[in-house]
Amino acid sequence: MRADDFLAAADRLPVASLATLVGRGGLVVVAPHPDDESLGCGGLIAAARAEGREVRLVVVSDGCGSHTHSALYPPERLRVLREAETLRAVAVLGLAPDAVTFLRLPDAHVPGEGPQAEAAAGAVIAAVQACRAGAVFVTWRHDPHCDHRASAAIVGLARGRLPGVRIYEYPVWGWTLPPDAEVGPAPEGLCLDVSAFSATKAKAVAAHESQTTDLIHDDPTGFRLEPAMIARLCGPRERFVAIPG
Repeated sequence: MRADDFLAAADRLPVASLATLVGRGGLVVVAPHPDDESLGCGGLIAAARAEGREVRLVVVSDGCGSHTHSALYPPERLRVLREAETLRAVAVLGLAPDAVTFLRLPDAHVPGEGPQAEAAAGAVIAAVQACRAGAVFVTWRHDPHCDHRASAAIVGLARGRLPGVRIYEYPVWGWTLPPDAEVGPAPEGLCLDVSAFSATKAKAVAAHESQTTDLIHDDPTGFRLEPAMIARLCGPRERFVAIPG
């Protein structure tokens, strides 16, 4: 199926309750970078916490690839900043700091196989066990970013040790794919109505100031989320593509 048709079909997936989406127990969100959790699953996290469900977040990369030419924010300082932004963002969504695990794999070089990937899969399994998760949410395997694809592969490595746990993928960068890119069969899955948490999600996204403002102003090549992308991902629904066992 073409990418444009797939994503349009994902927008039309049935809207379901959180209970239908997750089943019993908590849930785990796997974010390739600090900010992906708010962009792709901010409403999901807020909705789960509003119901009293436990949530764990696993942030895979160190996020140091967003501003590689900044003298003010060399890699270690940038990592500290982005982790602090993440903790502020998820606090808005209802998560405590101890619900977040930072794996600190190298941004733009997250492995999808090998010892580091297996260790990351172990961290996902530990997060599932910690909250007795009924579902894991990770970025879409066809997202045009190597770390997003690698994160999906890491969850794939964990899956064999997660019997009965549902796996969903959420697109973040999918809409930047060439429209005619082939991405496999039509999507199955569900949408979650997160309109009640729109303001909360927007506040969480805005907490990632290094990615949404000119906070890091000395790197003309630095990354910045475009308002159109934020608007697309902060709409009334979040899309979750079910990955069959």
